[in-house]
Amino acid sequence: MSGPLSGLRIIDLTSVVMGPYATQILADYGADVIKVESPEGDVMRLAGPMRNARMGHIYLNTNRNKRSIVIDLKHPDGLKVLHRLVEGADALIYNIRPQAMARLGLGYEDLCAINPKIIYVGAFGFSQRGPYAARPAYDDLIQGMAGIPWLVESAGAAQPRYAPVILADRMVGLQLAVAITSAMVHCARTGRGQRVDVPMYEGLLSAVLGEHLAGQVFDPPLGPAGYQRSLARDRRPYPTSDGHICVLIYTDKHWRKFFEAIGKAEMFEGDARFSTHGERTRRVDEVYGYLAGVIATRSTAEWLDLFERADIPAARMYSMDDILADEHLAAIGYFNRSEHPSEGTITTLAVPTEWSDSKPDAARHAPRMGENTVDVLREAGYTAEAIEDLLAQGAIAKA
Repeated sequence: MSGPLSGLRIIDLTSVVMGPYATQILADYGADVIKVESPEGDVMRLAGPMRNARMGHIYLNTNRNKRSIVIDLKHPDGLKVLHRLVEGADALIYNIRPQAMARLGLGYEDLCAINPKIIYVGAFGFSQRGPYAARPAYDDLIQGMAGIPWLVESAGAAQPRYAPVILADRMVGLQLAVAITSAMVHCARTGRGQRVDVPMYEGLLSAVLGEHLAGQVFDPPLGPAGYQRSLARDRRPYPTSDGHICVLIYTDKHWRKFFEAIGKAEMFEGDARFSTHGERTRRVDEVYGYLAGVIATRSTAEWLDLFERADIPAARMYSMDDILADEHLAAIGYFNRSEHPSEGTITTLAVPTEWSDSKPDAARHAPRMGENTVDVLREAGYTAEAIEDLLAQGAIAKA
């Protein structure tokens, strides 16, 4: 493996999306991520569409560059196998409840006794210091508790809706990847491992409340929670005469040029709604409502041309098909066709960062269940006979 994290080994006990998304980022950056699966496998293997059983589309794009080993951690010899792997690992990531990890003999104290430098990272729903510690958590629940559906309704939707993406898992997954990397940097500098907890609820709130705490930032409050601009009813792709366009007329310069372009230059200075940033923010519903009415009078192509000449940020609203056909993404090779040994030709996404040195690479396909069991155990010092014995006992499994 190439990449800036080459040489680091991570034991990944996570499933679903948050943990696997985080560890795929680390694997893309060169870490040797060993995905430890139960005999049932990661549940996202079952999410279709899929060409073959247990190779669902979300699994394929959250588990590349990893190696899969199947271990029954409830089997005493399976537990010993994991302990053996921990000896040579830099970090272990899990997303089941800490109490369950402790019952399995995989608590922080258990593994720290085996490898004092281990970075032991828990990814779960809530901080373990509060009354929600034992609650189950999934993306929908965390979005709801972080106020996403309420914000959607407050912004004008007919009813509350979750964001139509796996938002909490992926956003907090990014925080998880940063936390793991940061802890490994700390260990490299000090020689000390540690336990790190990354809860979904608090993680998503850090993003949502960064803007929507609003007037509640101050004591006493200067107004209600909710960032006015984000909640404006007409902050949306604007309907044109033949489609939709996304445009951000934000600065004084933008507004002045906009009014000049539509032949109403006098409005910038003469209409108090538009002449200052403070007034535009305070009267944002009026401002965006006016803009929506104007945009509806011309075609998308006309507006794109006008906005380009006025140096105002604008773009056509894309569908998923538009994204797949985007010329910019084609030019940089964002979508790749690769050959998977069991799935045939599949589309994968490029690593979205660019490096002058230690370039990351998508070198390994998303593995079949237990595809690398034998190789990983052989590297850990197990003999062929010992591996066969573990397979016969059901402590481990291979593809």
